Amino acid sequence: MMPTDDDIRAYREDGAVCLRGAVAPQWLAKLAAGVERNLREPGPFARRYTPDGRPGLFFGDYCDWRRIAEYEAVLRDAPLAAIAGRLMGSSKVNLFHEHVLVKEPGTEERTPWHHDQPYYVVDGADIVSLWIPLDPVARATSVEFIAGSHRWGRWYTPRRFADGRDHPAQQKDFVPVPDIEAERDRHRILGWAMAPGDLIAFHGLTLHGAPGNATHDRRRVVSARWTGDDARYVLREGFMSPPPPETDAPAVGAPMDSPVFPVVWRAE
Repeated sequence: MMPTDDDIRAYREDGAVCLRGAVAPQWLAKLAAGVERNLREPGPFARRYTPDGRPGLFFGDYCDWRRIAEYEAVLRDAPLAAIAGRLMGSSKVNLFHEHVLVKEPGTEERTPWHHDQPYYVVDGADIVSLWIPLDPVARATSVEFIAGSHRWGRWYTPRRFADGRDHPAQQKDFVPVPDIEAERDRHRILGWAMAPGDLIAFHGLTLHGAPGNATHDRRRVVSARWTGDDARYVLREGFMSPPPPETDAPAVGAPMDSPVFPVVWRAE
């Protein structure tokens, strides 16, 4: 199911939009199999954000699509890149990476408020994530977004998921993330209860965060990240996540097209 004109308008104005029934069951099943394998066989970037002795589990990992066949099959063959291309208005879409976020029942750790692009090796406006839950997600445990924050003209210092603190030694034009929890009434905060098959598309500069998982249900999510026509490869000062690829990367300032960021969709 492709985004409608209203969906595209909401994405571009608000920086986030929920698309209902966008992912077919066969793709969800493949992603779920991939996540279970990922949990059994963590990759080099895997992190456990829940301290020892605390309840639940907040697990994260990314950039595993070339070693986990289920991820690659979905990212290349499902219509996710086409959805991203329509939202961005791009003539082609590059696969940036996938990011797995699992919060098991009883997990207390929240995802701190942040936006993604300051972490990334990407400049340009054409960058979108598709947040795909594999389990029903209650509104109280779902990711939240600050409507319109991608148009504020600010780049916020990346934050560590382990403790919510800023990473040191960032670019000089980055500024600290505001205390969103202390000023929630000043913002229009978007969030949705979701069923498997729904997804949230959000811009790389949209501020977002998520609570822990106090429910008795799992919250497994795969975020598929994509870039479009105006995206260019960049190396920033200080911390970058995922780290810059060691081989096969584009030249600085060049389009993302490369073996590590392949073009997976082109407009007809």
